[in-house]
Amino acid sequence: MSTYHAVVWLDHSEAHVLMFDREHVEAQRIKSRSHHKHQGKATDDATYFSAIAQALVGTREVLLTGPGLTRNTFRDWCQQHQKAVAALIVDSLSADHPSDAQVVALARQYFKKFDQLAADPASAAA
Repeated sequence: MSTYHAVVWLDHSEAHVLMFDREHVEAQRIKSRSHHKHQGKATDDATYFSAIAQALVGTREVLLTGPGLTRNTFRDWCQQHQKAVAALIVDSLSADHPSDAQVVALARQYFKKFDQLAADPASAAA
């Protein structure tokens, strides 16, 4: 499914990649292979992050969310290893453990405001 927006909720053990448009949501879960609760090995992180980045192919804007710092570590990894995906990431927001439906609702609200700001000529001049 090729969509304009995606939201990724991730922590150290699992990522929920949710691609959506006005009418449809496609969800994919990606598990980390790391058996270390908060200290994954670099190779495990690379495999995990690579799978998440691959799942985002075809989107144009990505919002990252989740507890802890894994979402920021993923964003930094993308800056070094997946520059095309890094360019798609518009923000990183902290969120506990919401359901997939709650994550999509958060993202839809975020992107509605984000898209309005991007289209506002006054905000571009500021």
